[in-house]
Amino acid sequence: MPFDPICKKEVPESTEYISELSGNKHYFCSYECKNKFDALENSVIRLRRTLEDKEKISFGKLNKEIIKPGICTLCGACAATCESIVIEDEQPKLKGKCTACGVCYNQCPRTITTEEGLIGCIRFPYAAKTAIKGLEGQDGAVVTSMLAYALDEGLIDCAIVTTTSDKEPWKPVPIVATSYEELVKARGSKYVHSMTMEALMGAIQEGMRSIAFVGTSCNIDAVTKMQKSPYGFLHMFMRANILKLGLLCMDTFYYEGIKEFVENHDMRLEDIDSMKIRKGKFEFYMGDEVRSYDLSKFDSYRSSSCRFCTDLASENSDISFGGIGSPDGCTTVIARSGMGYEIFNEAVDRGYIKARQLTQKEMQPLLNLAKLKKVQMYSLIRRQNV
Repeated sequence: MPFDPICKKEVPESTEYISELSGNKHYFCSYECKNKFDALENSVIRLRRTLEDKEKISFGKLNKEIIKPGICTLCGACAATCESIVIEDEQPKLKGKCTACGVCYNQCPRTITTEEGLIGCIRFPYAAKTAIKGLEGQDGAVVTSMLAYALDEGLIDCAIVTTTSDKEPWKPVPIVATSYEELVKARGSKYVHSMTMEALMGAIQEGMRSIAFVGTSCNIDAVTKMQKSPYGFLHMFMRANILKLGLLCMDTFYYEGIKEFVENHDMRLEDIDSMKIRKGKFEFYMGDEVRSYDLSKFDSYRSSSCRFCTDLASENSDISFGGIGSPDGCTTVIARSGMGYEIFNEAVDRGYIKARQLTQKEMQPLLNLAKLKKVQMYSLIRRQNV
């Protein structure tokens, strides 16, 4: 009988908890032991990837991304850690042979090279989808499923979610949801700013004390700031427990802009069943028909505030959700706080959600997009220096 490599207990080969590493099977007594082992394996993979990346990072990358655009702080970290680099004419320059070790790039304070720097603190990442029969939604419908669990169990009094207007199709309308039917009505992405704070304040005034709040990073940041510095609203935020559920967001667009684009391309908003942005395309779903357009065609409709945002992953949330990284039909879930981790796993244990650990390979697209979002502020810095 094999032994669990984590807790050293004997485990029958019929156990459902099995992992393969280098062609060998390892058997575990529980989900927790298997996760610990898999996390160790991913750490090794991550280390190998890091070493491979360092072999490819030369001074040229630092020069292209940081020095030439005028982002360099002249701190001297690159010159202090590499004898081939000197500071000359108020600029780092390569004077010796570059071995592409990557040290200069990784030590520069203007580069973003760690997972935490890109997407914030992570307790655990998952790929997940709903386990509720008949429920469909954006990606894996995980947010709706978790909120359904929280309402059923009495963990929350309500959820602040965004549905659409009955009079103006696809125009976002924040609501205070207290039933499963209202949660289902709000599923799916809208890609337009939703003024969810008004609904949150209304819920607190109505006496709701345990509230789930769903929003993009800008909405989550507003709640976080009110929690930390509730000037004039102390009597409200001291009495409300708010679970912050953040949505991954690269861009939002003006409602009138999307409406104009749709009408100019012989479509009607009321005929659109769902919208999705993926792989550089904006997709509109109408029954069996899918129309896809390059995202660049929507640049003129992009919300101006998004040009200043560097937070793709809603870093101040308790849990972040989005479609980046996970397979089609699944949601990427980043559990951040202890409360977020517990409530998500409770929903999994109670059969509302199916989940597995997100692999490092699946994480990479999320990290890549997060980096693009972080460094977009550099263009603003360059503009101000002109």
